[in-house]
Amino acid sequence: MANTYNFGMPLLDAAQAQKHVTVNEAVARADAVAQMRLKARGVTVPPVAVDGTAYGIGVGATGDWTGHDGKVAVQANGGWVFMVPKLGWRGWDEATAEAVTYDGVDWQSDTVVVSAGGAGTHWRVAEIDHVIMAGANSTTVNVIPNGAQVVGVTGRVTSAIAGTGIASWQLGVSGAVNRYGSGLGLGLNSWAKGLSGQPLTYYADTPLVITPDAGTLTGGTLRLCVHYVELSVPRAV
Repeated sequence: MANTYNFGMPLLDAAQAQKHVTVNEAVARADAVAQMRLKARGVTVPPVAVDGTAYGIGVGATGDWTGHDGKVAVQANGGWVFMVPKLGWRGWDEATAEAVTYDGVDWQSDTVVVSAGGAGTHWRVAEIDHVIMAGANSTTVNVIPNGAQVVGVTGRVTSAIAGTGIASWQLGVSGAVNRYGSGLGLGLNSWAKGLSGQPLTYYADTPLVITPDAGTLTGGTLRLCVHYVELSVPRAV
């Protein structure tokens, strides 16, 4: 039986019996990879799954997946069919909510480009919901990761910002409290969108700082997103 080049979908033979089995398998493969959604990556134990669901098999797979490390397993006709991913395949990891690209050896997340040796340039967004505490300013958890080159920071007021004697607020980091915005609104759905003035890399995990233009903060909630570039080194040899 012949298979298609890209997705390895089985083709019908002349006068083939039980054609529906072959057709259903081909349809399941196409459904799984045309807009690929992996339920999870690095899975080694075959789960109970419905037809059409796909998994990235990890190292040391067991059971029905034994000997299929690194492949994509697709549930079809009540069993498993296996596909060898090709360089450049893209998909979505449902477990981690990340876009993934196959680099010829493994899946990399949120990549713009991947080298033959596995080095990657990754676009990422780190999102947090920050509850403002009373005080002269409010500091988030460490939302900017070490080694991130930050393009900018965006935000949305999800619960109105309150305070004493304040008319607006600033968004930044320690030592540069308005780096990502100033004169920002207090009301529900007010927003912030601040770009780094030049390529700006942080060499330690860093929090954001919310500072009122005057007075003190008493409450409110912000959804804050750090947009950044991260580099990954070539894979081990």
